Amino acid sequence: MERGSGEATRSQFTLLAQRRFAPFFWTQFFGAFNDNLLKNALVVLVTYHAARFAGESSLFHGVESGVLVNLAAGLFILPYVVLSATAGQIADKFDRSRLIRGLKAFEVLVMGLAAVGLVAANLGLLLAALFLLGVQAALFGPVKYAILPQMLHETELVGGNALVESGTFVAILAGTLAGGTLASLQAGPAAAAASGLAVALAGLAASWLVPRAAPADPGLVIDLNPVRETWRNFLAIRGNSAVYRSILGISWFWLYGALFLSQFPDLAKNVLRGDETQVSALLAIFSVGVGVGSLLCEKLSGHKVEIGLVPFGSIGMTIFGVDLYFASTPEPQHLRIYADLLLSGAFGGFFIVPLYALIQSRTPKTHVSRVVAGNNILNALFMVLGAAAAIVMIKAGFSVVEILLAAAAMNAIVAVYIYTLVPEFLARFLVWMLIHTVYRLRKSGLEQVPEEGPAVLVCNHVSYVDALVITAACRRPIRWVMDHRIFRIPVLSFFFRTVRAIPIAPAREDADALQSAYDAIAKALADGELVGLFPEGRLTRDGEMGPFRPGIAQILARSPVPVLPMALSGLWHSLFSRQPGRLRRAGHLLYRKVALAIGAPVAPESATPEKLHAAVLQLRGESR
Repeated sequence: MERGSGEATRSQFTLLAQRRFAPFFWTQFFGAFNDNLLKNALVVLVTYHAARFAGESSLFHGVESGVLVNLAAGLFILPYVVLSATAGQIADKFDRSRLIRGLKAFEVLVMGLAAVGLVAANLGLLLAALFLLGVQAALFGPVKYAILPQMLHETELVGGNALVESGTFVAILAGTLAGGTLASLQAGPAAAAASGLAVALAGLAASWLVPRAAPADPGLVIDLNPVRETWRNFLAIRGNSAVYRSILGISWFWLYGALFLSQFPDLAKNVLRGDETQVSALLAIFSVGVGVGSLLCEKLSGHKVEIGLVPFGSIGMTIFGVDLYFASTPEPQHLRIYADLLLSGAFGGFFIVPLYALIQSRTPKTHVSRVVAGNNILNALFMVLGAAAAIVMIKAGFSVVEILLAAAAMNAIVAVYIYTLVPEFLARFLVWMLIHTVYRLRKSGLEQVPEEGPAVLVCNHVSYVDALVITAACRRPIRWVMDHRIFRIPVLSFFFRTVRAIPIAPAREDADALQSAYDAIAKALADGELVGLFPEGRLTRDGEMGPFRPGIAQILARSPVPVLPMALSGLWHSLFSRQPGRLRRAGHLLYRKVALAIGAPVAPESATPEKLHAAVLQLRGESR
């Protein structure tokens, strides 16, 4: 399938007008809408018309409505645990567009069964239909996220995921509200039945426009043993620490979100003193927040997978979760509570969208569906764990606002745990904060950086944070070669170690360290990585460029790879340069405009220190 150009200036919303994305978006939107329409219609009908739907001769006669509601929730989530491993294999083996059409046709049949159950007031048929919808959703999940990297350029992954996540939450909200509203009508069951069937047909129609998506691993032999395949998936996931921790983060988000949503009825009734419409209002506010946060991810990430947003999201989730407690006691402050819910959702969007994009970008294309399947299983287990934790806290006498406070506190603990195990998240957060607070970065020539394969990046050296600024601008990780003294600067050292920077020392100071640095550079280039260095060998003391040292020639003689000249400008007058007297006017140096320009690659045989110096100087221009 042909992908888009991935131009950095293109808005994510343009994807909604393109066939490679729009039909898939509406297909999954209608599916999420239908799942929640049926679930909430069933909850309302069982809660308020239990006698009619349970029936005296039914197996469910006399069963409490609360038990039936939880039974329905369990039946829907059960297929995720049982079928996800098999679903991941199926999604990797077969054409994903055909799978989507087959699953949407299955959804039409299931909604037909649900329609019969609604009109006949047959609870058994409704629960069976809900279970089958769970089966359909479990089979669709791996296809849903694995097809995105096939349809989208890497620069569009964040925007595409943002649209899918925001669309899903809007569909959940709309479906939930529609299900409850239709079920409360006098002709509610019939209206819900007709609506569900119509939406399923709309989803089927949209699925026929999804372009072909070639199978990722057509030779795969499917293992029908879900336990064995699930364990195999987990072992594969554990082999990639960043992906594994991302999946744990996503699972935690769904636990946190499910815990929040399950408290809304109690929050509306006992804290806000509202009626049933208040519950819908809280759900709408939280869902809109997640949608807005998801859509803002593309703008804030600069059209690349920016995992620095993940810590930013978790911080916001904790802050506004804690504030929700103080806004609710002793007297509830309605507007403040609404604001806390909206912002908790928005920061949740910042948290989850980069994690989904990271999984898709760092998982081998032949295994994306199976990794997503493992993610779905963990999501389901975490949500069950969250429900159990809420029940335990309620039994222990916790109030609803205390449960929400406990969730916010746990969110902080989980975040610290994840970022301790994978410091790359925190390092990227520091970089992201740098270019969104201290600097305003203008970039040009980013398309010159190859999407794969080795290259050496050379740049003028103006400030202590040059490496951080360039890293923030580039989509690919960079192995920086830097003076061993700068490498050991407190705080910055954390970042340099996390991104596996290579410290280097002059031969007169430590000849062994110099040789070790050259060996590390050669190995990095042999592994297809990007290596960045500042050939001047030291920070400028007057803002002007010094001559390039001959070390670059030694590197290229051993590893003949393309060289990308790049230039930074505007940093000489910034807070982190060596400009005399800069600290006396530090207040004028914040949020300063700086620029990064990248030139065309230079062949290794032509990349002399003099030629590279001239290329960098031309890119920099007169600005320092």
